[in-house]
Amino acid sequence: MDAPNLRFFKYRRGTLELGRRTRLMGIVNVTPDSFSDGGKYLDPTAAITHGLKLLVAGADMIDLGAESTRPGSEPTSVALQLERLLPVVSELRNASDAILSVDTRSARVADECLAAGADMINDISGLEHDPELADVCAEQNAGLAVMHMRGTPATMQTQLLYEDLLSDVRASLEHSVRVAQASGIQNDSLLIDPGLGFGKSFEQNYLLLGNLKAFAELGAGVLVGPSRKAFTGEFSKLPAAERVHSTAAAVAISILNGADVLRVHDVAELRQVADICDRYREVMHGRHD
Repeated sequence: MDAPNLRFFKYRRGTLELGRRTRLMGIVNVTPDSFSDGGKYLDPTAAITHGLKLLVAGADMIDLGAESTRPGSEPTSVALQLERLLPVVSELRNASDAILSVDTRSARVADECLAAGADMINDISGLEHDPELADVCAEQNAGLAVMHMRGTPATMQTQLLYEDLLSDVRASLEHSVRVAQASGIQNDSLLIDPGLGFGKSFEQNYLLLGNLKAFAELGAGVLVGPSRKAFTGEFSKLPAAERVHSTAAAVAISILNGADVLRVHDVAELRQVADICDRYREVMHGRHD
């Protein structure tokens, strides 16, 4: 097992160490139609309360999204995203010093949410949807996560044929990194995400999890989002909200293969999983400090 690659992720207001302790990004969907918790946190007060609860449970950052990107979903307007997001971002910023991420493909949404107090942007399109988003992040010294996805959420699950899965996904993420760099964003302000479930079969998800080090070689932190996704229900057939145990297995696989940040719904439970995996890595690397 390789020793951890210790480094820092820079976001708008500071830096976060990566490599020693797995970081958890808690999910707050401010939407009526997300695949596992749609409607639960559409009310701003409910979203704010849930975000604070996830921080107490052990989240290192909160990812706020106002546009469902489940398979088959349609876009949400910029105006509606901002209506849902801005009160939540502002209040969480007032109530907490935590890292706030906004899950959006829109440069305008990113700009206004960063101005309201967000620290980073999580773009599932890998800067394909709105290339100006990289300029916004650079101008505001924000962190940026770029993910691999084929097509759009409405079409992605019809595009599962790859010439070479790992090479194709890596090449796409390399392009996203170059676009970010061209706007002035350095690698230490980037996270890269192979996009589990976004134009991937169940088997392809596992292949990506087993080869995360290939993405770490791009020089940025690796973000992975297995939480409650369809492949975690392959055997249990349980609904999304009841897939915490199978998600825990995917989280452990991710950590042991090099993930730096895990985007999850069930922070308290998965913090325990991450802590055990981190302790295992520490002992195996011979570090007993």
